[in-house]
Amino acid sequence: MSDNKPPDDELAGTEQPFVQHLFELRDRLLRAVYGIAAIFAVLAFFPGPSKLYDYLAMPLVKALPEGSKMIAVGVVSPFLVPIKVTVLASMALALPWILYQLWAFVAPGLYKNEKKLVMPLVAASTLLFYTGAAFCYFFVFGQAFPAIQKMAPMSVSVSPDIEAYLDFVVTMFIAFGVAFEVPIVVVILARMGVVTIVQLRKFRSYFIVAAAAVAGLVTPPDPVSMIALLVPMCLLYEVGIIAAQIFIRHTQAPDVPPAPEGASNTGS
Repeated sequence: MSDNKPPDDELAGTEQPFVQHLFELRDRLLRAVYGIAAIFAVLAFFPGPSKLYDYLAMPLVKALPEGSKMIAVGVVSPFLVPIKVTVLASMALALPWILYQLWAFVAPGLYKNEKKLVMPLVAASTLLFYTGAAFCYFFVFGQAFPAIQKMAPMSVSVSPDIEAYLDFVVTMFIAFGVAFEVPIVVVILARMGVVTIVQLRKFRSYFIVAAAAVAGLVTPPDPVSMIALLVPMCLLYEVGIIAAQIFIRHTQAPDVPPAPEGASNTGS
């Protein structure tokens, strides 16, 4: 089968049976699960599920009126919710290990120029997701929760449910983490030739409107949270345009000459 391939094909002779691919995928998935389980075991003892939840709830607890506490509506919520937090924290911390297993599975089937594109994107997307979640926790929550509490009527006793709070926090982390992936999306679209750099620049005003709509939908009903998501998305869009030009220049296939700016096959 490999005799029919050109002699300069760097993937020649690397074909494997379908069943062998399934075994490889199973092994990679198991290693990812083992990594999550190992981190969970560590977090379960130090700092422990309860301490993890206390740390997660700290921005809201600080904003509550003096003497107020969060409540647990469900009978088993005081036990299950901290366990859920520990599982989610384990998965988040194991994300680089999970992505490495995915990379190790697909890397043998990629050409060198494709590897030069994929690996930096995987690393950058992981870092950007972490940055988005951290920005949400340390800045957005610190600004949004006090503003929301000030809007509460004097006749209302504010005592949020711990499970509802966890759902809200996870949603916000995912929203900000995904929003911070804007440069990765821009780079991929440009590198695949779906859009050009010139088109991305012309689309800038439309992106700002779309980003404002997204920020208004996923953030709490206060202007601080909306602006806190809108501004980074717009800045990251500009970063994505710059990064796309760099990636296109350094990941071009050896036999493809660079095209002038605005050409769709390079996106530059």
